[in-house]
Amino acid sequence: QVQLVESGGGSVQAGDSLRLSCAASGRTLSATTVAWFRQAPGKEREFVSAFYWDDYTTYYGDSVEGRFTISRDISKNTVYLQMSDLKPEDTAVYYCAAGLGVWEAGDYAYWGQGTQVTVSS
Repeated sequence: QVQLVESGGGSVQAGDSLRLSCAASGRTLSATTVAWFRQAPGKEREFVSAFYWDDYTTYYGDSVEGRFTISRDISKNTVYLQMSDLKPEDTAVYYCAAGLGVWEAGDYAYWGQGTQVTVSS
């Protein structure tokens, strides 16, 4: 009964920074990959970033590379997404997930409830 809980979303202005957190709890999670996805109204779910938990190999979507950074705190079993230079097009609900793949949402079996990020100009 693994639970993933996102937090840290909010409303900011373009150019601002924001850090999202995803805390895992419950039974031990055996997934190999942890990721962030986002979904804006009327759009498909989009890959943001991911990493392999064991070796911390990281991956980023083209739209966020250079602006966003994924990280982990092993002692707290928590994943972070540091977002810098936010743009209005970053507005979406952000989800954390755990699974066995990297790029595709269908590769992830565990999902959080999402946290809203709104960026105004």
